[in-house]
Order: sequence, then structure tokens, then C-alpha cells
Amino acid sequence: MQEGRFVLKSPFKPQGDQPQAIEALAQGVQSGMPCQVLLGVTGSGKTYTMASVIERVQRPTLVIAHNKTLAAQLCAEFREFFPDSAVEYFVSYYDYYQPEAYIASTDTYIEKDSAVNEEIERLRHSATAALRERRDVIVVASVSCIYGIGSPMDYAGMAVFVDKQKDMDRDQVIHELIDIQYDRNDYEQKRGTFRVRGDALDVFPPYADHPIRIEFWGDEIESIDEIDQVTGEVLNSYEALPIWPASHYVTARPKMDKALGTIQDELRERLMQFKEEGKLLEAQRLEMRVNYDLEMLETMGFCSGIENYSRHLDGRAPGEPPYTLIDYFPKDFLCIIDESHVTVPQI
Repeated sequence: MQEGRFVLKSPFKPQGDQPQAIEALAQGVQSGMPCQVLLGVTGSGKTYTMASVIERVQRPTLVIAHNKTLAAQLCAEFREFFPDSAVEYFVSYYDYYQPEAYIASTDTYIEKDSAVNEEIERLRHSATAALRERRDVIVVASVSCIYGIGSPMDYAGMAVFVDKQKDMDRDQVIHELIDIQYDRNDYEQKRGTFRVRGDALDVFPPYADHPIRIEFWGDEIESIDEIDQVTGEVLNSYEALPIWPASHYVTARPKMDKALGTIQDELRERLMQFKEEGKLLEAQRLEMRVNYDLEMLETMGFCSGIENYSRHLDGRAPGEPPYTLIDYFPKDFLCIIDESHVTVPQI
């Protein structure tokens, strides 16, 4: 992890009550105060004050806003204040979401349907990747930061690290990419895919603006370059680079095998319960659906609605809370809740 530093760049200097507020807030954070409140009328410079506190305490920061629009506005402001740091945007990526439903009386099953905004998905992946790579990170998020995503340990542990100093076989890298949910697509370059052309492997991570080209010479990596996907021009070159998973729900094979067993155990319990209650139609529908998902998980490592099985995939006990974006932060992170009178009740 890079030990980057926050450097606030602004033509303004603290004025009025701001110097005392910055000093008091920074001292409170460093002395371990669990919470503090900054009050100020609209336009009094609260965002600038918080940016100054972030620069003083030098901690990865989560800023929670109560809607996507305010989060986007805050993200733009923090990017102006910290142009050399990673300022990320993390909100729900659904443009449309229809949850699955089953009406037993008419045997009607309504399948889950959703439309994911690809650009927001890229920004979410960019946020988690930045948190794994550096400390000078500010993530501006909506309340979706408390919703479950995959395990940060699996996300980091299954990353593919390509290094010019280490012997790596092209086919080995391809298999590792498939394990972390990348799809092979030799015709269209889009995020979350890779293509193979001779000794060159082009990978387009879901969090990146441009693909990464890895060129092999036998079992050695000759070059690692960020390229323009249209012209093929080399934009940046690297000695080593981590390629983070294409999905937040990635699971190592041993954990997946164990999860398949615990899902089957829970399925048997539920089927027995439904049959005892005389709900034979519900039992049949559940058995069909879960067995299909188990087959997909075993062969592909992924299925539609994989979040339904996150407890089993993470190895959590019943009732144990799921991993969220907050778990991707180090223990000493700073949390700022904007418009707290609206945001806190929402959380």
C-alpha cells in the first residue's frame, strides 16, 4: 500500500471561526474522541473546513451523504481540494431494480430484474481498488456504503499480481483471471473482460479507464502497459501491477466448496419445514431455484442473485452482519457524515 499524503490545494485560507474549528476537530480526532459535530450555516465553508481536517489528520476518509446528487457535488469539491489524491464516488449502481417475488396462491414467480449503470459500477470498483492500494483516499458515498458486498479479504487475496521480476506463464494468468470473474472476449474490449492475441494479453479491469496489455516472452513478462483501447498507444508502463477482481463477490475454491455444502444443508432444513407446513408448491419452487444456483456456482463460480448466498460464501454465522464498504477501510479511518440531521436517520 502506498503511503500517499493528503495535500490540500486551494487559493483560500481559513477565515473567521474556521481556524479554531479546524484545530479543535483535528485535536479531537487525534485524541480519540468518538464523535464531534460541526455546525455552520449554508455557504460558511464547512466542506473546506473538513478538507483541512483531513489534511491535518492524514487518514483515509469516508464521507457519507444522504443522496447521489449531494454525494456527486461533494466528490467534485474534494477532487478540487485534493487533485493528487484518490477521491472516489460510491453509490448504488442500479438504474432500475425489481426484486424477485413468489405468489404461492397462483404459483406466480416474478424473476428479479435490474439494470446496472456501468459507469457507476466502474466508480464503485475504483473506490475499493483505491482502498487496497493507497492511504490518501476519500470515498464520498451514499447510504449504500452500509449495504453488503463481498469479503475484503477474498477481494484482496484473490487479486492477480503481475510482476516483470517474477516468472509467470500466460495460461496461468488467464486461469487466475477467470477465477476472479473476468470473461474472455476476443472481439469486443469492455470492462471485466480480457482478450488473447499471441503472446499479448489485454485485460480491461472494471475500475480502469483503459485496458492493461501484458506481453509475455515464454514464462517471462516482457512489458506491462496501459494502452488506449482505440489506437493501441502506450499511455503508462509499469514494473508490477495488481489486477483486482471483476466482482466484489469472489470466493476461493476451498471456501466455495464449503459454501456449496452449507447451502445444501440449509436447503434441506427449509424443504423439511415447508413440507411439514404443507407448502409443497413452495418447497418445489425453492428446490428448483437453489439447485440451479448451486450448479451455476459450482461450474461458473457465480450466479444471478449471488448476494443471497453471501453468508455462506463469507463463512459467516447466522445473524452475523455482512461485509460492507466500511470493512475495506483500515481501522483508523475517519468518517464524516454530511447533513447529519437527514443522513443519520437514513442510516
